Amino acid sequence: MLDLRQLSDRIEIADLLTSYTRAVDTGDWDRLDTVFTPDARIDYTATGGIQGTFAEVKAWLAEVLPVFARRQHVIGQSEVVLDGDAATVVAYFLNPMVSVGDDGAERLFACGGYYHHGLVRTPAGWRSRLLTQELAWTR
Repeated sequence: MLDLRQLSDRIEIADLLTSYTRAVDTGDWDRLDTVFTPDARIDYTATGGIQGTFAEVKAWLAEVLPVFARRQHVIGQSEVVLDGDAATVVAYFLNPMVSVGDDGAERLFACGGYYHHGLVRTPAGWRSRLLTQELAWTR
């Protein structure tokens, strides 16, 4: 049975995952500062992206993702394992993105998979210090 702190942690972690998707989907790159620790490592190589420090990946996202006119991450079920002030999370994701060609035609790219987060409790709340993306499919 979960106690009140565990329930609170799980809700805060769910909110953190939502903040991540909202930042990426809306292009609010500075909001990512409330998701990741400054020393976080992020690996998007499974979907053709980069891996690196939070600062490197944040700059890369801001440069690359605006190619897509619209983005929408959907986070499904999440497996959360709490261990004091640390947690591991595996969150299912679906990510459709729309690009618009020179001819005005919209093209849909979609992928799905799993986000593997290593989280830590900080004075400002839960933050991700490690994110690895695992690809399950593309369309």
